[in-house]
Amino acid sequence: MCGRYRLSRPKQIVEAYFESALEEEEWAPRYNIAPTQPVVTVRQAGVSRILSIMRWGLVPSWATDIKIGNQLINGRSESVMEKPAFRASFRERRCLIPADGFYEWKKAGRERHPFHFGMKDDGLFAFAGIWDRWRSPAGQVLESCSILTTAANELLDGVHDRMPVILPRRHYQTWLTAPETETARLAELLVPFDASAMVRYPVSSLINTPQNDVPECAREVPGPETQTELW
Repeated sequence: MCGRYRLSRPKQIVEAYFESALEEEEWAPRYNIAPTQPVVTVRQAGVSRILSIMRWGLVPSWATDIKIGNQLINGRSESVMEKPAFRASFRERRCLIPADGFYEWKKAGRERHPFHFGMKDDGLFAFAGIWDRWRSPAGQVLESCSILTTAANELLDGVHDRMPVILPRRHYQTWLTAPETETARLAELLVPFDASAMVRYPVSSLINTPQNDVPECAREVPGPETQTELW
């Protein structure tokens, strides 16, 4: 699964990397993004890409209560085309969710040790996301999103059996623009990312509390294993 991640790059760098723009809003670097919080997304609008702020935790258009989004922060890629909460969004409303790292916890007895996962060059990347638009009984419109997950790659082995779908940059346009008649072939993109291009390291328990949103959340600390033992 993916229940916590970071996006610490400035807006201008994110805009340039994803060839998109968000003129009306700035955002601060984030090191501990948690479910139900506002997150940055990239979607297609005509011939252009736009950055949008959405709520993390997909609320389907047919939902009667916003709280359903608390259980829909992730969608399993193996069943996304069949699940009522996800299938229409997968066909019609796909997005990229920018990140430069994510976190998972390794169970060791009664303890849970947090790890950070990212690219070896510490660069930006994108999760495969889907989104929907919901209108509350009071008439307020909410846009929300979910991160798709797949089987873990070798780097996550022993930490978690699932990981977020990370799309190679060459597939961004296909993910955003494939017509509904071709969505079946998108399943070929929902696979574990190349572990050799990634790195992991232990981080402090600061990450356990969403209110802790500081650079120290993503810094390596001495842990149950060292980087040299991993790769």
